[in-house]
Amino acid sequence: MAEEKDEKELAAEVLKKYDKESDTMLYTGVMAKIVSAIAITFSVFQLYTAIFGVLDAQLQRAVHLGFALALSYLLYPTRKSWSRTKVHPLDVLLSILGAAAPAYICIMYRELAMRAGMVTPTDMVIGVLGLLLVVEATRRVVGIPMVVVVLVFLTYAFAGPYMPGVLAHRGLSIEQLVGHLYFTTEGIFGIPLGVSSTFIFLFILFGAYLESTGLGKFFIDIANAIAGWASGGPAKVAVLSSALMGTVSGSSVANVAGTGSFTIPMMKKLGYRKEFAGAVEAASSTGGQLMPPVMGAAAFLMAEFVGVPYIDIVAAAVIPAILYFTGLWLGVHLEAKRNDLKGVPRDQLPKAWVIFKERGHLAIPLVVIVYLLVTGYTPMRAALVAIVLSIVASAMRKSTRMKPIEIIKGLEAGARNVLGVVIACASAGIIIGVVTKTGIGLKLASGLLALSGGNLLLTMFFTMITSIILGMGVPTTANYVITSTIAAPALVQMGVPVLAAHMFVFYFGIIADVTPPVALAAYAASGISGGKPLMTGVNASKLAIGAFIIPYIFVMSPMILMIDATAFGLVFSTVTAILGMVGVSSAMIGYLADHSKPIERVILFIGGILMIIPGVETDIPGMIILVAIMLLQRKRRASREAAEA
Repeated sequence: MAEEKDEKELAAEVLKKYDKESDTMLYTGVMAKIVSAIAITFSVFQLYTAIFGVLDAQLQRAVHLGFALALSYLLYPTRKSWSRTKVHPLDVLLSILGAAAPAYICIMYRELAMRAGMVTPTDMVIGVLGLLLVVEATRRVVGIPMVVVVLVFLTYAFAGPYMPGVLAHRGLSIEQLVGHLYFTTEGIFGIPLGVSSTFIFLFILFGAYLESTGLGKFFIDIANAIAGWASGGPAKVAVLSSALMGTVSGSSVANVAGTGSFTIPMMKKLGYRKEFAGAVEAASSTGGQLMPPVMGAAAFLMAEFVGVPYIDIVAAAVIPAILYFTGLWLGVHLEAKRNDLKGVPRDQLPKAWVIFKERGHLAIPLVVIVYLLVTGYTPMRAALVAIVLSIVASAMRKSTRMKPIEIIKGLEAGARNVLGVVIACASAGIIIGVVTKTGIGLKLASGLLALSGGNLLLTMFFTMITSIILGMGVPTTANYVITSTIAAPALVQMGVPVLAAHMFVFYFGIIADVTPPVALAAYAASGISGGKPLMTGVNASKLAIGAFIIPYIFVMSPMILMIDATAFGLVFSTVTAILGMVGVSSAMIGYLADHSKPIERVILFIGGILMIIPGVETDIPGMIILVAIMLLQRKRRASREAAEA
């Protein structure tokens, strides 16, 4: 049984099965040392440039990609059936070429700059090789769906003259395409890879060190101490611990494996159904990417694309994240009440003050990084300070102190963990390059507006569907890059604030992880719970209903994103929206003060939506509905209890 396995073993199995980026080679001996040396050198390069200043944009990005390609080809085999302990000569060759192709840009940098876009035959060979290496690395590290999207865009670049109607363009020659995609900062070496080569790497390295210190176990223990005793305690622990883990983890599947191996067996033992237990963890872990201050790589890209400081993205995400996790908390609470599920006895739980006394210092780097971002430090500088502080903080107690070898292993772990992001950013750069060279982004945005007839709600609906479908096959980072390039401009053209439009596509790209039929986070959770993956995904979608509603609200009323917000308006909107989540969650679960009848669930959902929508004219009727249903159910329950007595 899944619950009988060691937590670390179970987490590793789930990651290997459902997270493509974790399914790597298992080298020993000399080959393991070579891979470690490359990974550590990669991290040292990133730290060196963070401390002493980054190189020119194309140079920094070329070195960054060279390291990532070299490691990717050594860690991800050409075929799954090949040996996982012995390196194949083909992978060694591709690894060398992966390092060499970007190195060509570094070696010929001055000459390439002098030629200003003129591509020589040698450039063509290197450029085509570089493009092919990125596409193949994408297949290995990210997956086939992302490769298909990239190939569709590349095909469009050549097939322009044969495209119908508004999609037609003059078409590009191979020289034009290669020159644009490989030898400028508009393609592979564009903004996504630029962000990856600076502060994304540092934040992932920071996360690797926090994981080494045992912060994840600290979060789980604290969540147990705070909520383990309450109704449905273990489920609330899953929500709280995943929310806390989300502050440092940008992967929903990794979050499921990390916290789910502890929380899901606890929920099943309490009496939760397998599918519901898995759904709680899947929805909670997916929401981790919405949780400030570290919201995954896509949030850093959003700051660059929107043109605002990263702290503005963090501030905008606070209230939507609160609403999302409030909805989850209410969902598990009402499910526990509906099935009379008790918590864990207090005497079996750890004491919060003891945990803080023994390991509270591990959270210091997290507090400091938020402070630094708020006070105006750049994300790079804030992450750099936090990395150093995570090592220093761990040394404050002997029980948490990292040994020198663990510090070195942290460098290796950071480099390994960033590979999926780097390759996704490079392949997303190909898509952006085609979009900027052909103008398809504007054409698709115009097509989206035409399809919706200029109706904002319809435009949002089509954008949502696009983001969710893409999110089922490509990582959040690449999903955001594509939808922010193609779909978000349509919302902006309709007067939606740029930040709200980008946050809209960001949300739906993330929530795809629990949206059937793919629902990677739900599949990972079902691997631990032993439940049916599809039903786990359906339950997770019900629990995560807030993520399907909140983006519509902040587009219609951007106040909850801190856009043109007043203190009173913000507090009032937040409080009424939280009450609205009570109505929506109770409608999804079928319980408020008593078991809800079908018509009551419909009415509760409507009332909840009315309160989530900002405005007194909607809040008042929503509140009346919620109070009326609650009083009706309390009266019904009292009558039943009196009859039973």
